Amino acid sequence: MRGKSELKVHLLALAMVIISEYIGIKSFKVGPGTVMLLPMLYALVIGMFLPALRLVDRTDMETASPFIGFSVMYLTAKMGTTIGPSLPKILSAGPALILQEFGNLGTIFFSLPIAVLVFKMGREAVGICFSISREGSLAIVSDLYGLDSPEGRGVMGAYIVGTLFGAIFNGLMVGFLISLGIFHPFALAMACGTGSASMMAASLGPVVAAYPTIQTELSAFAATSQLLTSVDGLYMSLFIAVPITEWLYRKLKGKEAERETPKEGVNQ
Repeated sequence: MRGKSELKVHLLALAMVIISEYIGIKSFKVGPGTVMLLPMLYALVIGMFLPALRLVDRTDMETASPFIGFSVMYLTAKMGTTIGPSLPKILSAGPALILQEFGNLGTIFFSLPIAVLVFKMGREAVGICFSISREGSLAIVSDLYGLDSPEGRGVMGAYIVGTLFGAIFNGLMVGFLISLGIFHPFALAMACGTGSASMMAASLGPVVAAYPTIQTELSAFAATSQLLTSVDGLYMSLFIAVPITEWLYRKLKGKEAERETPKEGVNQ
């Protein structure tokens, strides 16, 4: 039975990949920004409907769960191969682009108190709030906690929400920030490099539309920022963001945090 379930899971995954890739990348305008729909989104949506269509049951879900960890290992290895060849480009980018990653730590102090104090979340908040929950974050949480942990459920939930709504939100938010007139266009372009291709495209569209005479420079800043976020952001999250999130979570939870048991070996 186990072998039949595994074969079924692989065949369904293959079918979802073929359908998603056949649909391809679609884009449309939402306000001042452009929203890109990537194949990953289609696969997520298809997977959501499989239980309702009775194509999978609880046994199939339990069978599929360990394969997430294997997939993330390949993702981590792929991201690692981009680091070495990219070092010269990173070093030539200048201190502003290199140090911008520290700004991403602000999401911890903004989002974690809301998650814990307002929405009364448990350790799922740790997985959600240490980053914007893209592919690198999945790899980190998978290695430190496991994707079947509360932290894993948190980062997966944020990843899905970001895939569904992140591009739309970023496109609209950047349009609003441009209207304030308080940020340099290069700073806005740098901020577009969040580590997500769809979010970067949605964010950069309004900036280029507002400053068309420097379109080339804006695209270069955004692309370099995207590269840096994908490379040094992984280490920033692993060695700085996760420990800070753990520390702040214990401060916010107080004695209640002592009764919770994160995976042994995680920085506390």
